[in-house]
Amino acid sequence: MRKLFSYLKPYWKAASLAPLLMMVEVITDLIQPILMANIIDRGIAAGDVDYIIRTGIGMVGIAIIGLAGGFGCVIASGIASQSYGADLRSALFKKIQSFSFANLDRFKTSSLITRMTNDVTQVQNMVMMSLRIMVRAPLLSIGGIIMTVSINPRLASILFIAIPIMAFVLVIVARKGFPLFSAVQSRLDRVNDVMRENLAGIRVIKAFVRSDLEQDRFRTANEALMDVTVKASRIMASTMPFIMLIMHLSIVAIIWFGGIQVNNGQMQVGEVVAFISYMTQILFSLMMVAIIFIMFSRAKASADRIQEVLETEVDLKDLFVESPGFIEQGRVVFENVSFRYSDAKGEPILKNISFTAEPGQTIAILGGIGSGKSTLVSLIPRLYDATEGAVLIDGQNVRNIPLERLRSSVGFVLQESILFTGSIRENLRWGKEDATDEEMERAARMAQAHEFIMSFPQGYDTLLGQKGVNLSGGQKQRLALARAILKEPPILILDDSTSAVDLGTESKIQAALNQMQRKPTIFVIAQRISSVMDADKILILEDGRIAAEGIHQQLLETSEIYLDIYQSQMGEGAIQHEK
Repeated sequence: MRKLFSYLKPYWKAASLAPLLMMVEVITDLIQPILMANIIDRGIAAGDVDYIIRTGIGMVGIAIIGLAGGFGCVIASGIASQSYGADLRSALFKKIQSFSFANLDRFKTSSLITRMTNDVTQVQNMVMMSLRIMVRAPLLSIGGIIMTVSINPRLASILFIAIPIMAFVLVIVARKGFPLFSAVQSRLDRVNDVMRENLAGIRVIKAFVRSDLEQDRFRTANEALMDVTVKASRIMASTMPFIMLIMHLSIVAIIWFGGIQVNNGQMQVGEVVAFISYMTQILFSLMMVAIIFIMFSRAKASADRIQEVLETEVDLKDLFVESPGFIEQGRVVFENVSFRYSDAKGEPILKNISFTAEPGQTIAILGGIGSGKSTLVSLIPRLYDATEGAVLIDGQNVRNIPLERLRSSVGFVLQESILFTGSIRENLRWGKEDATDEEMERAARMAQAHEFIMSFPQGYDTLLGQKGVNLSGGQKQRLALARAILKEPPILILDDSTSAVDLGTESKIQAALNQMQRKPTIFVIAQRISSVMDADKILILEDGRIAAEGIHQQLLETSEIYLDIYQSQMGEGAIQHEK
């Protein structure tokens, strides 16, 4: 948790001012009981009304000064803690943005969301409480002890019995509370995970009438969170009765032994009243420390989860070697490439993949589920790094090309088209921020998207819902393709990105791509064999290896796998037509 406090350094002025202002409030609180004792012993006992009025006015003035100090501390601590929380969230978001796919595989989306929101809030609140109560409680306790000893050292010995007992209770609470609060955050992750999955798949849930099942899943996760939270809260709640018992017994002891000393003429009534006031302040301060300990246990659990993300080593980094890094032609070479996911056991996903894609060629990749098609193309923009071998672009190892420059040279269109809340125009400009209207229209026409865009009343200014919810699957795919085309990349990867588009529209898209003035090197992953028949090279993947390679006609004659795919989709008689 200490490492996270480094994010408080930019706000050291507010963070330093808060304790100073709190010190002003504490000093005024410590002065008040003495003044009250003087009113009783000097004013009331002697019948000196003027002294009572003067001292009362002084107490009011001191109270106003204390109020100003306390209010200033609230403002300063609020500025410091809120700014700290904002910077910590920004640091987490920036770190997550730098993660590779392998890093993201380690953390669930719901867990990352919880860490950026609830966990940061817990730590942020801890900082605020540290600048206020963690300053107030020790100062008030120490000051109160000094004042009680100065009034009556013998009576102050009661404190030295009560304080160790309270400290023992706090240690027990801290030891039992920390693992429970860690479990609370984990259970909260699970609740968020179920909720996120439910919202993302709400249409499927309704279509299959599975609302009852999802409610049961959420109820299970929610009740698990409730159980561990209740258990943690029970420990927290049981602390207070112990502390109150110790405090009340201490006050009874002070009244008892103080009364005896008053009768013996060793103390005055006002001093006993002041002593009780100081005792109450001290024990209430210790009770606040108990609350802080409980909050600290929860904040410590959250801080560890935040630190886990911040300390995660990003496995994809720029190597900062001397390399021009420019990609112009788009020639891609795989040299004996193998890949396995980190910490995965068994056979690699890809095994000894070697092939060459010349500039402007269309490379089609076919294969069954789990054959490694998507993983293969993900190695080109370094979404993952090859475990063995090398991926070269224009003669340069992709590891030596700065990531930003590499990925800006690769257009990637996924099967699941991700669109963002905003207008169509704003979504297209993700491909090129300074694109003109003419460039956007040209890209949209090539992707066969312009016609349906203009069918909307606002055209390119039409607002899209979350993930483009107000568009069909085919429309979203075409917008995603237009966004990639607008980028004008030397390399374009289409990962089954026209699966929701009809054959006629897909044919028009392919024709438009082939007629581009500067045609990129295109990698196409497709399920429909009709989508890849005209490709310059077709790769057949099976069990992570290239089982066959060639053009359509050649593979019909030499590859049984390709022939089986062709006949299953085109019909048994189609092969005769080909011949």
